[in-house]
Amino acid sequence: MSKIIIGRYIPGNTLIYKMDPRGKLLATIFFVCIIFLANNWLSYSIICLFSLLAVWATKLKPKVFWDGVKPLIGLIFFTSLLQLFFTSGGEVYWKWWIFTCSSYGITNAVYIFIRFTLIILISTVMTVTTMPLEIADAMEWILTPLKIFKVPVDKIALVMSIALRFVPTLFDETFKIMNAQRSRGADFNNGGLIKRAKAIAPLLVPLFINSLQTAVDLSTAMEARGYRGSEGRTRYRVLNWSKYDLYNLGYFVILTVLLLIFRTH
Repeated sequence: MSKIIIGRYIPGNTLIYKMDPRGKLLATIFFVCIIFLANNWLSYSIICLFSLLAVWATKLKPKVFWDGVKPLIGLIFFTSLLQLFFTSGGEVYWKWWIFTCSSYGITNAVYIFIRFTLIILISTVMTVTTMPLEIADAMEWILTPLKIFKVPVDKIALVMSIALRFVPTLFDETFKIMNAQRSRGADFNNGGLIKRAKAIAPLLVPLFINSLQTAVDLSTAMEARGYRGSEGRTRYRVLNWSKYDLYNLGYFVILTVLLLIFRTH
């Protein structure tokens, strides 16, 4: 749990760090959309190459991105297994009851595994190279058109920024409580699933109380500093598009064109 990097910003000074957070967020959303254009080994090879280039451009250790994928690796494998045994078509290698292992099933399982892994990698590239507050500002900018429909975009952005800021704090607090209970004889690693669940249950009460106390302290601090909502407020962080965002745009344009060229119909 202490190694989960959701919401954790890792300082750096590479080209990706210099990009506007709005461009990085839009690029991540765009990547999730265009990855479905890949439908053969060549197109998946191309998108894997471009994803690895984005990871390499951060100049961060591979372990950082492995920590981003590792918490979800079980879910990815489970989804791939569903594709493997419940997709029919092609040459059948094994069949029992409702389960079938065919050539189409194997291909789809591998495609699903690659797809989910790449989405997590690119999302990790954005989160580790962009400060949580900048991500919240980018989300607020994207949601700005909703103001026409009287949607409180400013309040939504505030909630998102607070949530992103305190996700790592929540994980760290959980880790501290676990260590404190281990020192008192608690065992979280041994026994069956039910025993481990019972051992984790006592964590919830102190974690919930600490979270409420953190929320109260935060609200008190905001009131003490005169926060009365977002209307009429100026911004300390000003987002500006730069030439690096043109590089980002060109990067994804090239990727999209290659996927369309090598996509089979």
